[in-house]
Amino acid sequence: MSTRTREVLDDRALMRGAGLRVTAPRLAVLSALRAHPHADAGTVLAAARTELPTVSHQAVYDCLRALTGAGLVRSLQPAGSTTRYEIALHDNHHHLVCRSCGTLVDVPCQAGHAPCLDIPEDHGFTVDEAEVYYWGRCPACRAGPP
Repeated sequence: MSTRTREVLDDRALMRGAGLRVTAPRLAVLSALRAHPHADAGTVLAAARTELPTVSHQAVYDCLRALTGAGLVRSLQPAGSTTRYEIALHDNHHHLVCRSCGTLVDVPCQAGHAPCLDIPEDHGFTVDEAEVYYWGRCPACRAGPP
């Protein structure tokens, strides 16, 4: 069985497990996000159209909304940047963002447990997730003009 076939079967099981109907556009969006982590909606649309040429812009947005709502996709919104999407791994990783070009990469949580979830005052909230963005300049931007 090919890797792609296994991914499609896994994606079908993930959707069913999340209570979502399995559709060709949703499968194409998940495939696009596997190939292009941290993609914006335009990149997801272009990649999804390589598998499903007739998928519409609106269908991709609807899929992203449904998959995010079901917890299968994570929406990332670093300040000053367009919304990006990634497969939700539920692994407590954070992100490093280049101030110049907007490159976004995963970085693991600094410790084995999730220290960012242990806050001094929770105001009665039950904290289950934290989003951390580290900002700086990537190597390519540092090498170029300021």
